[in-house]
Amino acid sequence: MAATKREIERKYEPERPDEPVGSRGPCGTEAGGLPDLSGVGPVAAVVDRGVAELDAVYYDTPDERLSTAGLTLRRRTGGTDAGWHLKLPVAPGVRDEIQAPLSDTVPPELAGLVRSRVRDSELRPLVRLRSERAVSHLVDRGGTLLAEVSVDAVHAERLTGDGGTARWTEIEVELADGGETTILDKVDKRFRKAGLRPSAAPSKLARALAETAPPDHPRTTAEPAPVTAADHVLAHLRAQRDALVALDPAVRRDVEDSVHRMRITTRRLRSVLRSYGKVLDRTATDPLGAELKWLGGELGLDRDQEVLTEHLAAALDALPAELVTGPVRTRLRSWSEERRGGSRRRLLDVLDGERHLRLLDALDALLADPPLRPPASADPAEVLTRAVRRDFAKLTTRLEQALALPPGTDRDIALHQARKQAKRTRYAAEAAAPALGAAATDVARAAKTLQSLLGDHQDSVMAREALRELAARAQRAGESSFTYGLLYGREERRAAELEAELPRVWADLRPYGTTLRPGYA
Repeated sequence: MAATKREIERKYEPERPDEPVGSRGPCGTEAGGLPDLSGVGPVAAVVDRGVAELDAVYYDTPDERLSTAGLTLRRRTGGTDAGWHLKLPVAPGVRDEIQAPLSDTVPPELAGLVRSRVRDSELRPLVRLRSERAVSHLVDRGGTLLAEVSVDAVHAERLTGDGGTARWTEIEVELADGGETTILDKVDKRFRKAGLRPSAAPSKLARALAETAPPDHPRTTAEPAPVTAADHVLAHLRAQRDALVALDPAVRRDVEDSVHRMRITTRRLRSVLRSYGKVLDRTATDPLGAELKWLGGELGLDRDQEVLTEHLAAALDALPAELVTGPVRTRLRSWSEERRGGSRRRLLDVLDGERHLRLLDALDALLADPPLRPPASADPAEVLTRAVRRDFAKLTTRLEQALALPPGTDRDIALHQARKQAKRTRYAAEAAAPALGAAATDVARAAKTLQSLLGDHQDSVMAREALRELAARAQRAGESSFTYGLLYGREERRAAELEAELPRVWADLRPYGTTLRPGYA
């Protein structure tokens, strides 16, 4: 079973590359130029933990997809944590390390976490790092571990092609589990005064790849600044594609809110493909949009039911006890469990399935060879403004048509359609914001406000449908339906209040669509 550890660390090297840093002796001495860290903040003592010999082989695809994305997958022997380690970036200097026992091949649980990037490619040995690590523990007066300091003398060897070797020495300071990051700041000040500087490379692997690459090895270059309308749209789609791929391991690990965030990403991609049909040919992108809709549906299979159940449970909790008649909570729980259409196993099967992997391939292919239409090369301010205004105009039509209907089912359906258009308008404006500035940001904010209000209304519609079904079941079982009727009435009143609020909110938001124009920022 793989275990996860949050790793918070900082890396240092001498200001002059040729200046040695000691790899022997405790860090509490002046050995090799390391400063004395005793007395730094709460550090009462520096305890020498000896020297370990580490041997790690890093795995990647032939085109180095993992390292390009900042992920590292290694098999390491030596030290106290021999085994397989997968490190996923969380923030600068922060990574989640997923560990699995030592084996000859990549453990299936780690292979699954990188499948969205590896897909059908092969994982093979890329770099070997052998390190002589001198370890010291920084402890407080009670002997509690605050941080671990290690001095690593590293020998790197590229295992593919005509790559070479490299040697360097670096220092790592890793925060103890549950520790305060302020200790890292205090150590940082002491190190800088002693002539040490933060490492330029984010990881040993990154430095090894840079220093052992053959002369003709392709270098990763930054994307050029967007110039045309297509550049802006593709940059946004690329960011969403990257988010979709990056969220895959989080969903597999059941990280909080990851399923919801991945579902939102599929919606953003679909919306932008539809909104910018003047830039990207929809005859080519609509099939991709259909696949994104499928994936979003799979991701939301249980989410919508979960949200509805939480809504009803909260409404029930708000009632005085004397107004709850019959086994209402038990019936709500059993009804919810019955309606759950998915499971984690089903979701993992979807992520591992051929259809999902081919969807990711299709996104890559779209970005590599986009089906551009003539306006794609035009002035982005003109093209993007027209697209956002077109979506805002559709939103205006749908909302005002809905508000003109009498209260009832037809209005509920029309308001739901307006909510969908509000989402599409918001996502189109977000994509245009880098080109249009504050104008697009204002439209996105306005659409989000309306989307939220319409979402509350739709929640009430769904709650009333559920309460009707629950009341009917209760009656068939000979139970009282009083509480369901009471909750239904409250939901009906809440919907009426939201509908009454909509015209005022819309009057405030509608001008944002009419003021959006090329050149406004």
